[in-house]
Amino acid sequence: MLHIENLHAYYGLSHVLQGVSLDVKEGEAVSLLGRNGAGKTTTLLALMGYLKPKPGVIEYQGRDISRLSPWRVSRLGVGFVPQERGIFSSLTVLENLTVAARRGRKGLWKLADVYKLFPRLEERRDNRGNQLSGGEQQMLAIGRALLLNPSLLVLDEPSEGLAPLIVEEIIKTLRDVRDNGLSILVVEQNTRVAFDVADRHYVLSKGTVCYQGSTADIRANDEMVRQYLGV
Repeated sequence: MLHIENLHAYYGLSHVLQGVSLDVKEGEAVSLLGRNGAGKTTTLLALMGYLKPKPGVIEYQGRDISRLSPWRVSRLGVGFVPQERGIFSSLTVLENLTVAARRGRKGLWKLADVYKLFPRLEERRDNRGNQLSGGEQQMLAIGRALLLNPSLLVLDEPSEGLAPLIVEEIIKTLRDVRDNGLSILVVEQNTRVAFDVADRHYVLSKGTVCYQGSTADIRANDEMVRQYLGV
């Protein structure tokens, strides 16, 4: 479904990504792990069209999307939940959810489905975005992405700054979404979230993939975990 090969990216003269390659298969959940500054978020920004590869290839469902703008990437079926969530503070929960909703080719996700997934959003549907807690804003960001009816859900640090009980709820939600056949690419500092959600993991260090494997592979490699994940 998603194929990234030899991806390089820059912020000005700073060479941030230095040959990242990864794949996400249909119906698979994959995580990007690594310390702060490893290049995880930059990889997602390049995927979504906010940064242009110099050089590198990004293919989605067999199509080269390396030079497409973010809105075109989204229209092809990539739902993005950014680290800062991007909630419209002056719009209600309902308006935030429906402002960009569309029917996908499968049309699986509807407003009622998001409310079933996150009952709190239905309870607070008339509240503005700036009246929500951090956990509620994260639920809203995920729900809004699902209403795009994507084939691939991309999330940047979905558990960041959330209380443990909310993190558990996010984990359960992402597992349910994965089990319903939606492909997921998630960046996480919290390895507990990554291990519970994803099937495979790529570990980044200084803009390159230094390790890849299953949860069992990573847990068995104590030296790699100490060196690159710091847990």
